[in-house]
Amino acid sequence: MEFLGTTQTATYCGPKKPCGGSALPPVASGPTIQECYQPYYLPGYRYLNAWRPSLFYRVANAQTCLDEAATCRSALRPPTILPAGRSALFCRYSPQDWDRSNRLQLCGAEASRLWAGRMTGDSMRLMQDKDQLTHQMQEGTCRNLGQRLSDIGFWKSELNYELERLLNENHSLDTIKRRLECAAEELRCPLQVALECLYQREKRIGIDLVHDNVEKNLIQEVDMIKCCQEQMRKLAQRIDIQMRDNRDAQHALERDLEDKNSAEFIDEKCLNLRNTSDCISFFHGVEKIDGTISVPETWAKFSNDNIRHSQNMRANSIRLREEAQNLFDVLADQLWRQFTNTNLAFSARIAEETEVKNKLQTQLAKTLQEIFQTESTIMLLERSIMAKECPLKVAQTRLECRTRRPNVELCRDSPQFKLVNEVFTIDDTLQTLKLRLRETRDTLQLLVMTKCRLEHELAIKANTLCIDKEKCMAMRKTFPSTPCMGVCP
Repeated sequence: MEFLGTTQTATYCGPKKPCGGSALPPVASGPTIQECYQPYYLPGYRYLNAWRPSLFYRVANAQTCLDEAATCRSALRPPTILPAGRSALFCRYSPQDWDRSNRLQLCGAEASRLWAGRMTGDSMRLMQDKDQLTHQMQEGTCRNLGQRLSDIGFWKSELNYELERLLNENHSLDTIKRRLECAAEELRCPLQVALECLYQREKRIGIDLVHDNVEKNLIQEVDMIKCCQEQMRKLAQRIDIQMRDNRDAQHALERDLEDKNSAEFIDEKCLNLRNTSDCISFFHGVEKIDGTISVPETWAKFSNDNIRHSQNMRANSIRLREEAQNLFDVLADQLWRQFTNTNLAFSARIAEETEVKNKLQTQLAKTLQEIFQTESTIMLLERSIMAKECPLKVAQTRLECRTRRPNVELCRDSPQFKLVNEVFTIDDTLQTLKLRLRETRDTLQLLVMTKCRLEHELAIKANTLCIDKEKCMAMRKTFPSTPCMGVCP
């Protein structure tokens, strides 16, 4: 049987053509992949390319070697014209081509699988790292909010304490002001009595119209009462001005305290927010807004300045109250002495000696009590000094042990700084306590000497009172005297 036409040589019978896909690719390298990664934006943001998926997508630079071989053959080999029987007897590829194609497919699949496995592992590690970083940052923010709340609580307590003291001082200052005004008004009665005495003494006739010691004392008493009234009114005016300054300081404290309460409420609300809270939402661009007007240093300085201003106002108020109290004491003592001198010089002397004796006895009792307190203080200081030795030993022992750390572990870390600071602080505390102990002992010696002097003075005053009151006054008639210095309690 004879075939018609001419046959063409089969592809596998001809010489092999070079093909770049004949060599097996390394498994580890894989196909050349171009990775495109979308820019990272916060959830909820919309952009022009928002239709793209948020995963990686790949663009292959080249096709597989099998596709290249097929394209090469189709371009160079002329079409085979075979009869139907010829096509049934011969194949297009040889077994070597079939094995090579299978090996290429297996290698490509293995490389793709390995690449996908590595990408999956890297993605899992990336997600774990980012989750851990997010959790750590959230915990750090919670710690910072807690520390901020602690700072706000500290300054709130300081402001509340200072505000309470300022209110008490304002109340005390208002009381002393009313006492001054009331005392100035009540001095009108003693002034009227002294003037009436002068008018009545002008009715004297004859030799009795003498400018005696009584009249001198009456004139001096009138001048003294007028001077006392003027001093009290001026001091009351100064106290009124100081009370206005105190109210300004009080307003600053209350306003600062109100701001602290608002900030504490907001920070507590922020601290209690969780990832599962219902009230959380997106606020686009809020991280770019900086509406702060202070830093922690200026924030703390603001409250500290308010407290210091209030303390200065309280100090001024205390000085005014002490001045008013001293004025009360001085004026009362002067008026009392003047009334006593006007009524009876000798009785005034006895009253003066009695007053001095009472003051000395009071001072002696206070001195004895102070001696007891000083001795107790000395004992407590000695105990305190002994109690500081063990913490000093512990701190120095810790420092000595930490000096034996090996190599790079010998680090000047935070515990090292704390231990050094602790040693210096305890040592400075010991020096301060020892100095205070020495000063307290000197004070005790001074108190003992003062006690001896007071006992000596009391003995002198008791002897003088015995002579004036029991020996001299027994021979004289006494006239009752009623001082009319009126001061509101």
